[in-house]
Amino acid sequence: MKKEELYRYVDHTALKAVTTWEQIKNLCTEAKVFRMASVCIPASYVKRARDQFPELKICTVIGFPLGNTSTEAKLAETRQALRDGADEIDMVINIGWVKNGEFDEVTEEIRLVKREAADHILKVIIETCYLTKEEKIRLCRCVSDAGADFIKTSTGFGTAGASLEDVKLMREHISPNVRIKAAGGVRTKEDMEKYIEAGCSRIGTSSALQILGV
Repeated sequence: MKKEELYRYVDHTALKAVTTWEQIKNLCTEAKVFRMASVCIPASYVKRARDQFPELKICTVIGFPLGNTSTEAKLAETRQALRDGADEIDMVINIGWVKNGEFDEVTEEIRLVKREAADHILKVIIETCYLTKEEKIRLCRCVSDAGADFIKTSTGFGTAGASLEDVKLMREHISPNVRIKAAGGVRTKEDMEKYIEAGCSRIGTSSALQILGV
């Protein structure tokens, strides 16, 4: 694929604790110039980014990066993010509930966040590096049953990021209307092409320019 096409799949990302407003402005400018799918930024920067870059798709994260905040906190984060101008929400599931076998609770939390997000895109981060194959399959069903728009592999802050094996597994077990986002560990143009071929509609990376060039 041409690099111009690949950029359309990118959620241009900056989520480190030390990320500055200057870095966010640069990220937004790059996303605008290269026509990326969105910028994925901390919630505290959403309003400023929306005010200065009204034409951009802005994504933010909730329950990030561990996922073990309360459902009420995640709903409050979602409401505030939308008020501030976010277009898309990437939420982290409660991985402890998964380990407890409490999949109904996981599904219900996703459903409630999606209800809050309404017609805005909701991506559900399942953090595959902590999961068994069976848990990944069950979570594909949770995400599908709850009505989310995307299943996402990783936060980028766990012990590992995306893998092609996991993307292929997701493709087999999600509903047809659920899309896939790979994040973490996508480091080359060839990686991006392989993930897209495997079924990804979005690629989350902080290194798009280094990968694809200008």
